[in-house]
Amino acid sequence: MKRVLKSLPRRRRSLLVLPVVAILVWALLPVESFTHPPRFFLDLTSVLDKSSGDVLRYIDPLIGTVNGGHVFPGPTLPYGMAKPVADVDNRGEAAAGFVSDDSRILGFSHLHDSGTGGSPSLGNFPLFPHPGCPEDDFTQCKYTSVQRALKRIEGSAVARTGYFSIGLNNSVYAEMTATEHAALYRFNFPSKAEVYSDGFMVPNSPLILLDLVDLGNTRSGGDIEVNATSGRIKGGGKFRPSFGTGQYEAFFCADFTGAEIRNTGTFQHMNATNETKALGNVVSDYTIPFGSAGAWIHFARAPRDHIMARVGVSFMSADQACANAEREVPDFDFGRAVKGIEAAWRAKLSVVSPDQGGMSKDLLTTFWSGLYRAMLSPQDYTGENPLWNSDEPYFDSFYCIWDSFRAQHPLLTIVDPAAQVRMVRSLIDTYKHEGKLPDCRMSFSKGYTQGGSNADVVLADAFVKNLTDGAVNWNLAYEAVVSDAEVEPRDWSVQGRGGLESWHKLGYIPFDDDDRNGTGPMSRSVSRTVEYAYDDFAIALMARGLGLQADASKYVARARNWRNLFNAEQADQYRDGMGKVRSTEFRGFMQPRYRNGTWRYQNTRLCSPVHEPHKCYFDTQYDTYEGSPWLYTFYVPQDMAGLIGAVGGPKAFVDRLDFFHEAGINYMGNEPNFLPTYQFHYGGRPGRSAYWVHRYIPGQFNASVAGIPGNDDCAMGAFAAFAFMGFFPVAGQDVYLVTPPLFRAVSLRTPSGRPATIRNVGFDPAYERIYVQSARLDGKPYNRSWITHDFFVNGGTLELVLGKEESDWGTRDEDLPPSLSTSADWLGGDA
Repeated sequence: MKRVLKSLPRRRRSLLVLPVVAILVWALLPVESFTHPPRFFLDLTSVLDKSSGDVLRYIDPLIGTVNGGHVFPGPTLPYGMAKPVADVDNRGEAAAGFVSDDSRILGFSHLHDSGTGGSPSLGNFPLFPHPGCPEDDFTQCKYTSVQRALKRIEGSAVARTGYFSIGLNNSVYAEMTATEHAALYRFNFPSKAEVYSDGFMVPNSPLILLDLVDLGNTRSGGDIEVNATSGRIKGGGKFRPSFGTGQYEAFFCADFTGAEIRNTGTFQHMNATNETKALGNVVSDYTIPFGSAGAWIHFARAPRDHIMARVGVSFMSADQACANAEREVPDFDFGRAVKGIEAAWRAKLSVVSPDQGGMSKDLLTTFWSGLYRAMLSPQDYTGENPLWNSDEPYFDSFYCIWDSFRAQHPLLTIVDPAAQVRMVRSLIDTYKHEGKLPDCRMSFSKGYTQGGSNADVVLADAFVKNLTDGAVNWNLAYEAVVSDAEVEPRDWSVQGRGGLESWHKLGYIPFDDDDRNGTGPMSRSVSRTVEYAYDDFAIALMARGLGLQADASKYVARARNWRNLFNAEQADQYRDGMGKVRSTEFRGFMQPRYRNGTWRYQNTRLCSPVHEPHKCYFDTQYDTYEGSPWLYTFYVPQDMAGLIGAVGGPKAFVDRLDFFHEAGINYMGNEPNFLPTYQFHYGGRPGRSAYWVHRYIPGQFNASVAGIPGNDDCAMGAFAAFAFMGFFPVAGQDVYLVTPPLFRAVSLRTPSGRPATIRNVGFDPAYERIYVQSARLDGKPYNRSWITHDFFVNGGTLELVLGKEESDWGTRDEDLPPSLSTSADWLGGDA
């Protein structure tokens, strides 16, 4: 070290020595010497990060941990299985475990999902550290989740890539990191003989318990045992998924180091004993009752004031959980695990290289955090699938494809095509073994189908973009999507489509559908109809590519079925503040219809932010899902030209779309609302798309803790990433709608090695010039308002000259994105 220091200039020696000395001083001081000991170290490392230009400093995992974002803020690898974080008792917000509010900490569990709606997910086998027990009596410690729940130290939560820490109101500071299948915790304790613990002074003799519960309190049965000599705790249980049917099994294996073991035992509810070292099937046929139950270890005072806990997880067995932990964290090296995660994320994010000059820290944080969140799920459970044996990858936590197909999967197709190929293969393998593609899947369980069979679009999107390394079985993929279109399952609430007899004969799902071929919610007839139409269009694209022209023609015909629920006479009516019925100028909306062809009325604004926003969830009685007829009238991405004609032409369409955004009918917290931000392109007004991008960023997508407008689903992050980079996908098609990047320029790595670069000419950081005046692609004039995936495969440079006013760029008919009504050659021949 001395030789290295002498080789550096004096100024650089000073810059290096000061941080090293500061770290050594921090390491030698007792924990209670700082209000938030982990933060001191993190603040120092963040300074070092800034000097190196590391993009990880712009990732804030806490964005979306309030306001219904349900984001997982703990450490994890990209698509990683192990996801440790603090769990809280805010049941309405704690779908991912942690919430940035004043809710109480229940423990630290090792499996989570990110960004989901609905009920809490996973959160299995939480650890909870007590610094000691009253009167040094293990029976006086608190064991149940209700009893032990503790306030956090306000402002103590620290989250960055690969690391999470928080202080509890019992003098414990918990730090955590992860590997692929294991979580690693460092529980820090004060150095005094007696410490404060939730209102009492207790002897410094930590007790750490492990509870078999999960976040949703769904456990049934299970087993647990603690080894009195080694302190190893292992076991498992059965649990229910948060938005699906059935059960899944999960297992764990926990090891500890850092202090001598004084005593061990088990607990059930409030009763702890040191006589019984195992509970459940591991010792007998005894079934552990519902609720808190587990094992505990009472330690002597930790010589270095911390105890490490390593928890391996598995969905196969407790023994495999142990093997996972031993392989991935053999020496309890906390720093190495953090560095491993950081290196993995740097590699993933290095695909994108923006020119960040003139950008504010908040904007950069919004972008990089969004791109980061887009790779938290689906989770790679390859090697952990207990349901079938296969050499194919297995991904889980598709929450839900109805959400993710619109932005997240198209983003991965560009920035992480290898992972997207593996996900596509996993979906196809699920079809092979379970008979249908999933629309939602979690914890090895079938999730509820929200609308169409949207995995069809994911497969078609990969197919039309030639996303394959030779390992995708496209014939089997086509068999899978055709099964969705032609074969109704007995229970279409969790897979496939319902009402197929009506779909095939009538060309729409009627309000009074008499479906006797399967069971599912007899509702959502409008949203299912327009989604089925687009799903069939996606199948048509695959059929054409596979040379199946007759199939392509059949599915294109069904893709036009959206017209069957477009009621050209339906007015937009609402009640004003005085209760008087008012009407706008807009006429023509998607509406439900009976089997006999007559119309049924649904308020055009129902289930929008301005009228009854919470009436259209999975159990709805209405005809749209999580959105209004206003929203679903725009969902004709296969034939926007046809829709524009139906509503009165381009000006009427643009006026209608502007009103949709201006009147508050649009809710950007839901994924179907993303594409309407960009659909001005189809009306010849790409500048209006750019305008609304700048309204939503940073208006609703920003760097605050509440910086996303709805539950993330990894799709909110994808939307923000696309907006910053200057294009947005029409999922399932080889079409990306172009708007100016929010960067001066951005380059993306491509398979060819030549970067794909979009550059603004005339960029200003104040964003007064946001409208494209002209464009050049590789030096040649480029007038279309859209590009194809070839740009991201072969690379190139797209230069956009910007100005303060809209221009005629991208406005001519020949420059508009393709539509069935105007692009006869889009599907080839007579298709």
